[in-house]
Amino acid sequence: KIMWDKCGMARNAQGLREAIEEIRALRKEFWSDIRIPGKVNEFNPELDKANRIADFLELGELMCMDALQREESCGGHFREEHQTEEGEALRHDDQFMYVASWESKGENGWELHKEDLVYDVVKPSQRSYK
Repeated sequence: KIMWDKCGMARNAQGLREAIEEIRALRKEFWSDIRIPGKVNEFNPELDKANRIADFLELGELMCMDALQREESCGGHFREEHQTEEGEALRHDDQFMYVASWESKGENGWELHKEDLVYDVVKPSQRSYK
């Protein structure tokens, strides 16, 4: 519900910030309340499920972090505050023409790594859906 409402196709900075805080609170609750049945010396499918939930919580936060720092609209990422007067996606290729990779720095910490994209044949341009 958090991701659908606040990190869907159309997003805005306020909703993304709220989503990050809600996911962090949900993750804190998850880790404080989790109880995993099973034995320690054999494969435990319940532990596997719990790890998947933990991964999804981390991925959700990271998706919101990435969307928040990307101050443009491009492709499947539409920031409501970054659109043309006609309501089209507004790109900022001069600032965001890179591949992003995030490194975990522990509790609520991420570091963004960037690799610039270079286009030799086809040049990126503003897309129109009209």
